Amino acid sequence: MKKYNMITKLNCLLVLSIFIGQQIIGQNANVKESIQPNIILIFTDDQGYNDVGVFGADDIETPNLDQMAKDGAKLTNFYAAQAVCSASRAGILTGSYPNRIGVHNAFMPNSKVGLNPSETTLAEMLKDNGYATAIFGKWHLGDAQEFMPNNQGFEEYYGIPYSNDMWPLHPQQGPIFDFGPLPLYENEKVIDTLTDQTNLTTRITERSVDFITRNKDNPFFLYVPHPQPHVPLFVSDKFKGKSNRGLYGDVIMELDWSVGEIIKEVEKNGLTENTIIIFTSDNGPWLAYGNHSGSALPFREGKGTGWEGGQREPFLIKYPEKIEAGITIDAPVMAIDILPSIAEVTNAALPTNIIDGKSAWSLFTGKTDKSPQEVYFFYYRVNELFGVRYGKWKLYFPHRYRTMYGQEPGKDGLPGNYKMIDLNQIELYNLETDISETMDVAAKNPKVVATIQKLANDMRNRLGDSLLDIEGTENRLPGRID
Repeated sequence: MKKYNMITKLNCLLVLSIFIGQQIIGQNANVKESIQPNIILIFTDDQGYNDVGVFGADDIETPNLDQMAKDGAKLTNFYAAQAVCSASRAGILTGSYPNRIGVHNAFMPNSKVGLNPSETTLAEMLKDNGYATAIFGKWHLGDAQEFMPNNQGFEEYYGIPYSNDMWPLHPQQGPIFDFGPLPLYENEKVIDTLTDQTNLTTRITERSVDFITRNKDNPFFLYVPHPQPHVPLFVSDKFKGKSNRGLYGDVIMELDWSVGEIIKEVEKNGLTENTIIIFTSDNGPWLAYGNHSGSALPFREGKGTGWEGGQREPFLIKYPEKIEAGITIDAPVMAIDILPSIAEVTNAALPTNIIDGKSAWSLFTGKTDKSPQEVYFFYYRVNELFGVRYGKWKLYFPHRYRTMYGQEPGKDGLPGNYKMIDLNQIELYNLETDISETMDVAAKNPKVVATIQKLANDMRNRLGDSLLDIEGTENRLPGRID
């Protein structure tokens, strides 16, 4: 009997040990599942869709970006929020159409306006969720102190406050605008003024790598908005003459190297599975600069227009924990959708202000093949609605736009002259069969035109349209200094 009781007790202890072990394993699994992913957003300047190998470039080697596509997802229909510097950056950092928050065009040095501190940036959203935050590169959302990165959720900042051509050495505009020296900031202090940007991409990369190392044990958000390949083009000695597309191609190869260095540091610190890395550009190529500009082919036009070449950008996202390797996503997504997508995966609270973006996380992770939004709106200048993307359709309203078609392109850092064209009627394109937007099919699809017009009129009532002198009811004001 004693022997039986002893065996019974041992069996009970064994069962209890197994149960406790399972609970510990389950708890550890829950801890692993609850770890917040790191976020790295790499954002180049004026890079065209056709300037990356996996997006069609055959004269520039981009091995790190090509590998990133193999390891993650490639989006073929990703749109910048607008086709110009400041507005585009405002869109991706706030989840709002730039005209909703009063950010238009590209801010000049000593601007009286900037991104209103009352807006919630991606950095502020993640900082409130326990993330370390940093920006290394170009800011361009207002250079007054209250608009600068350290007052918009970034704990660390190294870089330039606006575009790299806003300096006295600009061959045309320097004397006209009386640009002062181009300042290089570390947090709120100017630590240098630049007359040579040759090593700026390298320095930005070194800062990024160091930030990853220092924050390997806690969640972090790293924003790397490179000033290149915006003109003037600069490349370090290690990439001079390396490409088959001249200086511009050399610059792209160095940017690809930078992406590789960042990915290597993530891998070195054992963070690969739990780090989301995004690569994209702020708008299409500045075509006036000829051999110093990128390529948006096969799309129409480039920077400064609502046509596909102005806003459709290369986009890669890598996250081994959740995103299948090597997939291609064709559904439309816009930069305004990035903030709510990151909010979903990090369980962060969305901004209290109304935003326009919607989470595309289910699309990224293969749970759906549908776009997060029914329709996307393409604004430019102050608040002019140029175009609308609706499913496979792209409709354009009458407007004036610039083109280099038929013009002599610029060369070696000097721009050619745009000519202005008036689009005098509504035009409709089927992007599934006509990605270069060459065949207007509005007359053959009156019901589609009517549907898009109704959607556009609703948005005009909300956000306005200066082409039609409509103010809108939901616009917010930019930040302003006296």
